[in-house]
Amino acid sequence: MHELHVHDVLGRKAAGHELTAKEIELFVERVSREEIDRLQLGALLMAIYTRGMVQREVTQLTAAMTRSGEVLRWPDDWTVVDKHSTGGVGDKVSLPLAPALAALGFKVPMVSGRGLGHTGGTLDKLEAIPGFSVSQTAGQMRACLERVGCCIVGQTQTLVPADRVLYASRDVTHTVDSAPLICSSIVSKKAAEGLQALVLDVKYGAGAFQRDARHAAEIARMLVDTANGMGISTAALITSMESPIGQTVGNALEVAEAVRCLRGRGAADLRELVTALGGQLVQLAGRGSAQHGAQLVARALADGSALDKFRQMLVCQGVSEPDAHQLCHGDEWTVLPRAPAIEDVCATDAGFVHAVDAMAVARVCAALGAGRKQAGDSVDHRVGITFLVRLGDMLEIGQPWAQIHHCGNLTDAGRLQVRQALRLTAQRPSPAPRVTGLVQRQ
Repeated sequence: MHELHVHDVLGRKAAGHELTAKEIELFVERVSREEIDRLQLGALLMAIYTRGMVQREVTQLTAAMTRSGEVLRWPDDWTVVDKHSTGGVGDKVSLPLAPALAALGFKVPMVSGRGLGHTGGTLDKLEAIPGFSVSQTAGQMRACLERVGCCIVGQTQTLVPADRVLYASRDVTHTVDSAPLICSSIVSKKAAEGLQALVLDVKYGAGAFQRDARHAAEIARMLVDTANGMGISTAALITSMESPIGQTVGNALEVAEAVRCLRGRGAADLRELVTALGGQLVQLAGRGSAQHGAQLVARALADGSALDKFRQMLVCQGVSEPDAHQLCHGDEWTVLPRAPAIEDVCATDAGFVHAVDAMAVARVCAALGAGRKQAGDSVDHRVGITFLVRLGDMLEIGQPWAQIHHCGNLTDAGRLQVRQALRLTAQRPSPAPRVTGLVQRQ
C-alpha cells in the first residue's frame, strides 16, 4: 500500500480535491511536531486559501488540531462555558463577562490572546494591572476555577501546539483571512478548554476584520457548525463595529471602563454586549432563555456579585489584595498606570454625533503604542483615547468630545486623524443596536 506523504496531501488540495481525515491528520501531526518543510507548509496553506474546504474538512482539521496537544478536563458537575470575539476597537467585553458568568455559577476558563495590530488584546489590557499574571498552568487554572469560577489566561505551550505553527505561517504566507484556517484556529483552542457551551461575537464594520454583515454571517456559520460538530453547544451574535465599543480605547483606560461596567455603570453599548452574550450562554447551557439569561447577567452587574468575582480573580492571578480592592472599590487610577499627557480634541463643526470611525481611532492608538506591529513588540498600557460624548449627543463648535492620552509622541497627523474620525449629522440619529444578528445550530 502506498505510504502517505505531505507531498501527496499538497497535490490533492492544490488540485481542488477534498482531503480525507487521514490526510488531514498527517498534515497536522507533521505541523505540530514541526517536521514539515516550510515551503511545503506555505504551499499547502495557499492551496487551502485558494481552493477552500468543505465543512467536513474544516471540522476534521479542527479536531486534529485540538488533539495535537493537551485537552483540559474538568469535574463532571461543572458547567464550563466561554466566549470568543473576532476582535474590535475598544472590545473589553471579556473583562466584565467572565466574572458575571462566574457569579451565576458557571466555570469560565477563558484562554485569550494578545493584540496584533491597532490595539491590545484582552491579555494586554489585564497586564495593565500591576501583578496580574496571564501565565497559568492547567493546575493553577483549575485552582482559580474552584475558588472563583473564572480565569483569563494566555495559551499554554501544551494547548493546540499545531495552531502556533500555523498561525505564524499564515502571517508570512498572506493566508490570514482564509475562513477554514480562521475557523480551525479559533475553535480548536476553545475545544481544548473542555467547554460545554460557547458563544461567539462575530463583528463587522469599519473597525472589524469582516467589513459587512453578510460576510460576518458566513464566517459565523462556519464557526458555529464546526464548534457544534466538535460537541460544543454554540451560537454566534453578529455585532456592529463601526464605532468603538464603549467610551475608551487603550489598555489601562479599557480596564477602568470595564470596572465601571462591573459597578453597574458605564456605556450602554458595552452592557448590551455583555448581557446579550451572557444571555446566549445561559440558553446554550440549558438554564433558561437568552432573554432570562441577559437579565441574570444584568443583575450580577447591578448587585456587585460580578465585581466581587473580578476582584477574586485578580487576587487569584497575582494582584495584591490591597490593589485588587482599590481597583474595584476605590480609585482605580491609584492602581492603573496613567499617561503623563492628556489632550482635548474639540469639535470643528456643530451637529449630532452619528459615528466615530473606529479604524481611524485605532490607527492613532497604535501609533501611540497601544498595540503592536509584530509579535514580541512591547505595549504601552497608559496611552489611548477617551470619548466624552456618546452617539446621538449634540456638539457645539469648540466643545471637547475626546481626550488623547499620550506620552509626548502625539503628532499633528495623529491629532488631525482623530478630529476627522468624528461623524456629525444635522438630525439626531436613531440609536443603533450593537447586536444585529444571531447564527444558531441548524
